[in-house]
Amino acid sequence: MEIISQKYSVIYYKLTNTIHCSGVMRLNGRQEYAPILQLFEKIVELEPPQITIKLQRLEAINSYGISMFGQFLFAIDRKKTIKLFLQGDKGIPWQQKWAKNFQRLMPALQFEWV
Repeated sequence: MEIISQKYSVIYYKLTNTIHCSGVMRLNGRQEYAPILQLFEKIVELEPPQITIKLQRLEAINSYGISMFGQFLFAIDRKKTIKLFLQGDKGIPWQQKWAKNFQRLMPALQFEWV
């Protein structure tokens, strides 16, 4: 499962239960983020034991994108059966800023700087 555009990509590797996000996600509103959120919801429906989201190559995201990630975290947290790992890059300012906020939304979230 994947979404690829000229500016960003979201690719899910089912074999490793890993989501790779890269590029610049500055989409206009919730409607433009809907396909990504639907992809995330499909992954949650599969109920893998764990999911790793690799953000190291996601350079920028706007508030709508942050909200979309928050909805994804809530969906996983409600399942109670899926462990979530986020891998980020300390050199990307938005990731360092939002890591703590994501952990507040989902206390069981494990964040790793790679």
